[in-house]
Formats: sequence, structure tokens, C-alpha cells
Amino acid sequence: MITTANLVELYQIINLAHGNPHHILGMHEVKLDGKNALAVRVFMPDVKRITVKDPQDTTVGYEMNLVHSDGFYEAIIKNRKTWFRYILTIEDNHGNTWTTYDPYSFLPVVSDLDLHLYGEGTHYEIFEKLGANITTVDGVQGTLFAVWAPNASRVSVVGSFNDWDGRRNPMRILEASGIWELFVPGVSQFDKYKFEIKTYSGDLLLKSDPYAKFAELRPGTASVVYDINNYKWNDKKWMDARKKQHPTEGPMSIYEVHLGSWKRVVEEDNRFLTYREMAEDLVKYVKDMGYTHIELMPVAEHPFDPSWGYQVTGFFAPTSRYGTPDDFKHFVDVCHQNNIGVILDWVPAHFPKDENGLGKFDGTALFEHNDSRQGEHPDWGTYIFNYGRKEVKNFLISNALFWLREYHIDALRVDAVASMLYLDYGKNYGEWVPNEYGGRENIDAVEFIKHLNSIVQHEMPEALIIAEESTAWGGVTADVSHGLGFGLKWNMGWMNDFLNYISLDPVYRKYHHNELTFSMVYAYTEKFVLVLSHDEVVHGKGSMIGKMKGDDWQKFANLRASYGFMFGHPGRKLLFMGNDIAQYAEWSEAKSIDWHLLEYDSHNKLNRFVKDLNELYKQNDALWANDFDPYGFEWIECNDAASSILSFVRKGKKDDNLLVFVCNFTPVTRAMRVGVPRGGKYQEILNSDNEIYGGSGVVNSQILEAEKSNYNGREYSVEINVPPLGVAVFRYEK
Repeated sequence: MITTANLVELYQIINLAHGNPHHILGMHEVKLDGKNALAVRVFMPDVKRITVKDPQDTTVGYEMNLVHSDGFYEAIIKNRKTWFRYILTIEDNHGNTWTTYDPYSFLPVVSDLDLHLYGEGTHYEIFEKLGANITTVDGVQGTLFAVWAPNASRVSVVGSFNDWDGRRNPMRILEASGIWELFVPGVSQFDKYKFEIKTYSGDLLLKSDPYAKFAELRPGTASVVYDINNYKWNDKKWMDARKKQHPTEGPMSIYEVHLGSWKRVVEEDNRFLTYREMAEDLVKYVKDMGYTHIELMPVAEHPFDPSWGYQVTGFFAPTSRYGTPDDFKHFVDVCHQNNIGVILDWVPAHFPKDENGLGKFDGTALFEHNDSRQGEHPDWGTYIFNYGRKEVKNFLISNALFWLREYHIDALRVDAVASMLYLDYGKNYGEWVPNEYGGRENIDAVEFIKHLNSIVQHEMPEALIIAEESTAWGGVTADVSHGLGFGLKWNMGWMNDFLNYISLDPVYRKYHHNELTFSMVYAYTEKFVLVLSHDEVVHGKGSMIGKMKGDDWQKFANLRASYGFMFGHPGRKLLFMGNDIAQYAEWSEAKSIDWHLLEYDSHNKLNRFVKDLNELYKQNDALWANDFDPYGFEWIECNDAASSILSFVRKGKKDDNLLVFVCNFTPVTRAMRVGVPRGGKYQEILNSDNEIYGGSGVVNSQILEAEKSNYNGREYSVEINVPPLGVAVFRYEK
């Protein structure tokens, strides 16, 4: 029964201007001639007939009257006084008939506690309420849709289930939280949807769901309803073990991968491998090569292939390029079953300006700053998150925990941390706003990072957060009480110095010897990962083998020596795919790496060398147990610039677990004496110049007996053959 009072609401519904459509739609108790009755109201354009029925007795129906020609229906039920669960039988103008529960007959699902925690910025499981979550309410199956859009005048969920018609399912706003929600019965797995948002200026926006668990394949931008709770994990042994040993306490040799170009199926129009195919092929390769971890460049949904995943539109959705969320879980599961950890690149620094994305989400700067000097990266053409807003911090921290919990990810590598820390990053004078103290530090970002790391350490102490941070910011891996709280930091300084050095002709290396040794000056200021990553083999920088000088033999020898030195140097290790087969071409996301090169002897032997390096690394705790303790490393000789030779000792947990590295970065073979840490026998256990690796065969095949002959300031020394452009590794024998 439409009264004068709610005629206003009727027209608000028709004109899609009602902030709480449940107030008038659905079933309500009314007075009719002084007696109690029930009114059911439905707004459904372009249908012919609607009947209200009790599912307990479908023989009785109450046909609804068309109150307004735009599609507003009402039925007055005189013989019933109390609310009951009802269904609607609907017939459209084409004779199609269907039955559904009325979305406007359900109470809010997002609770007052949810709203309180979200408002505080401490609802770290908010992804279970916001977005699209398949659920059962009062015995009725459907999907709860909820979205944060505090400055919208109206929000509707549109999708394949309502002909993308914003009139069909307008949502209600919950108090002052800015959260709009609607439970829609019958919406199920793989239904597509978006949020239609009307701004206060009257513009209509069509936005993908910020919390979507799945998305349609690009170039489509619809979100996809998906229940991520049905997968049955088989990695309990791995998950239990990782709680007993933090990842910084064990060996870590990381294989960095871009899933879209690791390997393609050329015979099938150069298509991607699926997550499940990579669970077979990629995991087999990584296990065979002896890597301990796979690091995935971002798999969160992104629209543009050449962004490599670093411009994210779906922060909670593994990209549909390679399969479903369950398929991705299967990939992680198989990694764990093969004792391989999974690191995921995570991008909380910025997001793209795509119309369907987070930018100006409700017509206002919601996730970003309103001032472009604070809210935009001019170099990248992206928006910067507003780290001072509680809801934004909640979004990002819950997203980090989401990947760690729901997908069993072992570590997150946080991309572009420097761009978060500095307000003037990539900006000229006048393009940025100083902080409240007049400085360039982004105080809100610093607090967000510390908050993130403290929450992860509290909630999931077995997980690891790694910083890709390229400046001299102090305390990146220090505890949050006096630092940022990351578990590890990429050592960009070592990478830049070493690549500059190794790219020189050996004739000139003696003038740049400090670029080999300088990293040890600051090696223990942070907990470092040594990286030769994707960033170093793109955009004209050349491949790793392409950086090497000399003929083919010298190029391969240089590359083997580079990897040998890297694995001897303190710090965890990371190699990008293709580096371990000496790919000549720069990496391209548009095609597979050049696996055919393994048919050639030099590439195959280089690959074997990396495999043996990984085994040497894992089997000798001298190479990782004391990575972050000065006790674990000693120079033997670091000043022989004229010969471009370095020698050093790595020490394990036990005093007699010692390895001696001798590195020669010239093509000159030498017989020389080297000081050793103690008397006894030394056996060469790896030599990059071994013929099995494509070398010239300058090796030390005999066990060496240390003589009591002072050299390099040490009481004992051995006489060795130093290979040209090579690294020799000796183990102390008890």
C-alpha cells in the first residue's frame, strides 16, 4: 500500500536515487483499515507479471499490482500479519518464467562489528565480507555483494544475472561506513558482475570489484563470482614445517619467473601454459635445478601484458590468463609438495588509471590522494595509494594476509618500496608536497609499512616480507621499533656495482676493483638478497651473457665466474629465468625464453653449472647459515686489483665447516699461494673452469695439504691453480 509518505521513496526507487531501497522494497507490515497486513514491493522493469508465493505452500499466490509503469509492483496480503520468507515467480514480456527469492527480503549480512573494525582499519579478513562472497543466508544460497563507496549517491550491482541493468539490484548503504551491500539469491560461481556507481555529480561509473576473487580474461574487465574455499590442500607437511623454521634461517636460492613467458605452447598459437601445466613443467625444472624457491612476478589481475603485472586492477584475483583461483592454488600446492617455496611479487605502491579500476572509484579520490602532487606517479602514469586513510591501509594489509593465508604463499616481495618512502620520487621541484616537517619522507607510507610488517609478524610469523628498496634508507630489515620491519631486502647496490664491473673488458677491471669489494662494507647493515633480476635484462640493458666481454668462450667463462662469485658472497640468491641458460636475447614478456639453446653444448653446460651451484649452496651451510652475521665471512685477499683476484672464507654453524673461494676475473691462468684459515686438508669441490661446464680444465684435482707457511697474513697456506675467468671452491676436510 503506497502512502503519501512513501510515494517520495517510490520515485526515489524509480529514479535510482534511494540510498536504502530495503526501506521500501521487500516485505513490510502495514495497517489496512486499522488492521495488520503485509505489503510486498518489488521494482523490476521490463517484466509482465510477478507473483508472491510462500515456498512452504506454492499453490497459493499473491499476484502483484503494477503501481508505476516503470516497473514498481506491490501486493497487499490481507490474510497474513507476520513476515514470512517468500519467493517471487516472474514472467517477462517474452514468456520466460523463473522463480527467485527477493534480494530485498534479507537483513544486512555485514555486521556492526565488521563496520566498526573496518572503520578502525583493523578488519584484516574484510575480503570475506566485501567483494562478492558466495554464502547461505537463512537457508538461501546466493552471493553477498559489498563495496566501499562512501561518496556515491547510488550503487547497484550489475551482471550476467540481471542483464547488466542498474535498475534491478540497487544496494543499500550501511550507516556512515560508506559500505553498500546486497545479498542476491541464486547468483553463483562464474557469474560476471560490476558495480554501477552514480556519483553526486550525476555521472555513472562502471567499476570492477576491488575485492573480486576472480576476473574475466582481458580485454574483458568484469569481475567474476568465485568461491575460493572449496580447494582441498595437500601441503600440510610443508605448512607444518615452515612454522618450525623461519625462511630467513634456511637456504634460499630463488628462481624469478614471469609465468606468461617462461614457456609458451608455440604449436597452439603461442598460448600461455596454464597454472596446472606449470605445476608440472615449471616445478619439475625448478626442482631438478635445485632452487629452493620460485618468485612469481605479479599474478594479481592486470589489464596490460607489457606491464608484467605491476599495474594491478584486481588485487585479490589471480589472473585468469592461466586459469582459475583453484588452478593457482594447485600450482602452489604442487610447489610445496616438492619442497619449493613460493614468493609472490606484491604491488602496494601504485595502481593504474584504467576506468574500471580503483581510480576516482566513487567519483572522488578514494584510494588515492585528491592532490595530483601526492596522488600520482608522473613517470608511470599511475595513482599512489593514500596510506593515511584507514580504509586504504585495511585494503592493502588484508590483501597481503589474503595471499599468505588463502593461497599459502610463503613470502611477499614488496615492489617499488623507494617510491613509497619518498614524496619526491620521480618528481621535479613543484611536483610534490613536503611532509608536515618540511621533509621528503612519506610519513604515512612509513607508518603503513611498519604496520603491515608488525601485523604479518603477529598473525603469520612464519611468513616473510621482502623489500625491493633501492636507496640507502636505514633499517629496512630492522625491527619495527627502530626500523621498517622487513625480513629481507634486495641488494640493489651490489647488483649495480657488480654488473658494472663484470661488463668491463678484463683489461680495465683492475681500475674498478672496489666495485667487487665495496658491498662488504655494508653487507651486515641489512639482511640482503643478491639479485640478478628481470629488471637487468630488459629495456636495452642486454641479457646476462650479452653483458660479458670477449669471444664466446670468454663470455661463458665470465658468466660462470659471475654466478660462482655471487653464490659465495653473503646474502640469499636470486636469478631470473633465462639467466641460467645464458639466453642471448633480452627478455620479452611476449614470447617464451629460448629453451632451444639447451641443445647447444655451451648453454647446456652453463645450465649444469648453475644446477651444481645450487646443490653446493644447499649442502654447505657455510653459504647461508651466517649470511647476516660478520662471523660467516672473512677476506683472505681483497686488495689484489692488479690481478683482479679475490679470495675469501665462508663459515658455517660449526667451526670446521669452512669453504675457501678464489675468484679470478682475468683470462690469465695462475699458479699461486693462498692463505687458508687453518692447517689440514683442502679439497676442491667446484671449479667453474671444469671441462664439464665448458671450461679449459684448469682445476685442482688433488687434495691439498696446507703448509705452515705464512701467506695473506695467515699461518697456513696452499698452492693452487687459479682458473682463467673462473671461481674455485675448496672445502676444509676435518
